[in-house]
Amino acid sequence: MRAAVSRLLIATGNPGKWRELRALLEGLPFQVAGLAEHAVAPPEETGASFLENALLKARHARAATGLGVIADDSGLEVDALAGAPGVRSARYAGPGASDAENNAKLVAALAGVPPERRAARYRCVLVYLPADPAAAPLLAEGTWEGRIVDAPGGTAGFGYDPHFLVPDLGCTAAQLDPAHKNRISHRGVAMRVLRERLERLAPGAGDHRR
Repeated sequence: MRAAVSRLLIATGNPGKWRELRALLEGLPFQVAGLAEHAVAPPEETGASFLENALLKARHARAATGLGVIADDSGLEVDALAGAPGVRSARYAGPGASDAENNAKLVAALAGVPPERRAARYRCVLVYLPADPAAAPLLAEGTWEGRIVDAPGGTAGFGYDPHFLVPDLGCTAAQLDPAHKNRISHRGVAMRVLRERLERLAPGAGDHRR
């Protein structure tokens, strides 16, 4: 018998994250929607950690829609910059900064730092909040180790991907096709953990109202 389909809101205003999360949720019995479909504006990200921001975004979206929600908060941590840009990754060069502006600031901040000291990682925290406010959230985290390079490579991906070298592959994250990136990225790792938990919950997860 075919599983019941639950409605699930992906609480991100980032088009790149939306594409990746929607693809990573394929195969689960969810009717996936985005913030724009429900006219929900993302909240200001005031948390001091990825987890705090992910919970903030998930709670905001659930309160606005009554739906089960998945929210992501993720960013780049560079060891030579004491973990920056971290939770400020999307606004590293200032509020409303473009990817190009953020990348330019990153490269400038690492001027003179030798390759062996440019270790970095992407970190992702995913939160699933059921539609029922009394139900406990599900959490998952993933990391992706790499190194920052000055010269950008590739046109796929988004954010810092053109400058994020994947040493084992000898290419940047922006040079990977989307399916390959989703298999090995921080977001892909976190979603695999979350998928296992969601599969145990479905079809009871989310909001069954049509």
